Amino acid sequence: MASHEQIQAWDSEHVIHPWSFAGPSLLLVRGQGSSYFDAEGREYLDALGGIQLCEIGHGRAEVAEVAAAQMAELEYAPMFWNFGNERAAELAHRLVELAPDGIGEVFFTNGGSESCESAIKMARLYHHNRGKPDRTFILSLSHSYHGMTYGALSASGLSGLKVGVGELPGGFYHLTTPYPYREELYDGEDPFGYCLRELEETIDRLGPNRIAAFIGEPVLTVGGVIVPPPDYWRAVTELCHEHGILLIADEVVTAFGRLGEWFASPAWGMTPDLIATAKGLTSGYLPLGAVLATREVGETLRNAESGFMHGYTYCGHPVACAVALKNLEIIEREDLRANAVRVGARLREGLEGLLELPVVGDVRGAGLLASVELVADKERRTPIEVRRQEIADRVRDEQRVIVRSIYQNVILAPCLILTEAEADRIVAALHAVLATTSPGGRPLVAAGREG
Repeated sequence: MASHEQIQAWDSEHVIHPWSFAGPSLLLVRGQGSSYFDAEGREYLDALGGIQLCEIGHGRAEVAEVAAAQMAELEYAPMFWNFGNERAAELAHRLVELAPDGIGEVFFTNGGSESCESAIKMARLYHHNRGKPDRTFILSLSHSYHGMTYGALSASGLSGLKVGVGELPGGFYHLTTPYPYREELYDGEDPFGYCLRELEETIDRLGPNRIAAFIGEPVLTVGGVIVPPPDYWRAVTELCHEHGILLIADEVVTAFGRLGEWFASPAWGMTPDLIATAKGLTSGYLPLGAVLATREVGETLRNAESGFMHGYTYCGHPVACAVALKNLEIIEREDLRANAVRVGARLREGLEGLLELPVVGDVRGAGLLASVELVADKERRTPIEVRRQEIADRVRDEQRVIVRSIYQNVILAPCLILTEAEADRIVAALHAVLATTSPGGRPLVAAGREG
């Protein structure tokens, strides 16, 4: 077996890491509970849940056992044409049981980008199959993130992700995000009223018979854990359905207990026609995603004259589906949805104490999903200028806690098994780093941690 040093060299020489700059990587070798461990045995509290996905925590032997047993029995079977497998059917049934009222059909993918890409395609196909081929436009929000494939990226509002990739598919329109902390976006108006008026005007301008769907996250995650005003999504749902526009709930992050419910969309006022999921579906133990659809949408797609001409080689992979079933069982058995609410409240209470620091402008979140927004000037709410992941790197290296920093936001999405003591440790780690961060984003003093 190669030495750790040799493997580290291979990583630096051969591996292209997503969303990263060139440089050495921290190779993680083991996970247990809410923590990762490196090759030297150092422990890192995972306050990001992998990448906002590990609901049940790391190192669950019972999940590995289920995967091994399924692999020994049936490692792969196609879902194309009229083939299937028992685990995929069982999981589809379980998801429909857990889903909001009206959802009755499931299409499997391999992850969040594929789920959003597929949901967009399904919305357009739905209208095409009903004799309305001109309904192709997709609406989304300016701070949204829906994935890195071309269609999902086109729907995403974060412009920094689109640099250098050339022309993207057309027909995507981005609306102002309801972002209460950023009151300067609304010309003195109430964010709720401004955003609803803009949506109405956009529908009138584009033509309601040209719009296929509105895709949105109940709480916008990558854009900064932006919590929309109460009743925003309820009003959007009513306006969309009034004009025959499908509503796609991007629940890739928010589903499966992250915000305290199996699905967050009903609690936030959404009545979706399609729901994109992934991440917490398997807690990251294997790649898997799913698009959930209403009976009307699903039957329209399946009963088309040409059939449903879309799919991926690994759709409904039996081993991934077996893992997902066990994962959902653990979430229910250990009541992790309730823990997300209880410990999430403790975490946010602690984070609100950071508002006393000069560089902290806002703290927000729901369940076990939170963000700390950093500013250079509190009165003007000027975003702090830092290199991507710079704050997260300092929290990791100085405090051995893993978080995510995107633009001016530090994002937290720990495992749903998080304890109150671990929540307090996250707060203390952020306080230690942010208290020594200047408004210009630089450390005020040299900091480090031994051992």
